[in-house]
Amino acid sequence: MAKEESPRRRVQVTTGNGIEGREVAEYLGVVRGIVVRAQTIGQGIRGSFSSIFGGNIRAFEEVCESARSDAYQRMVEHARDKGADAVIAMRYDATEFAQGVTEVLAYGTAVRLAPPVAESAEAIRTPG
Repeated sequence: MAKEESPRRRVQVTTGNGIEGREVAEYLGVVRGIVVRAQTIGQGIRGSFSSIFGGNIRAFEEVCESARSDAYQRMVEHARDKGADAVIAMRYDATEFAQGVTEVLAYGTAVRLAPPVAESAEAIRTPG
């Protein structure tokens, strides 16, 4: 008999220092997602030609967006592993190691949230 996996916990993410209408019950620490990406040869060639003419360089944009998305997902997974309900003060950072090789870091503070006030009040009124 196959074991059913529990549903994945939804983790809220904000660049703010809190989640509106919710109080932080516990700070779980910094969480992060790191991705190091290099452009493909094709993207490098397309990007080089595009840079000659100026404007947005779509080939490089694709690499950057993919790296940000992957770093974000890894950060959320790290928060989920810690049992977080949310990540607050989320930020991105990027560093170029070599030409065409970039590290993208998504980071923030993992927290557990207190139940909403309405839930807490209902729990107090409902006999156990």
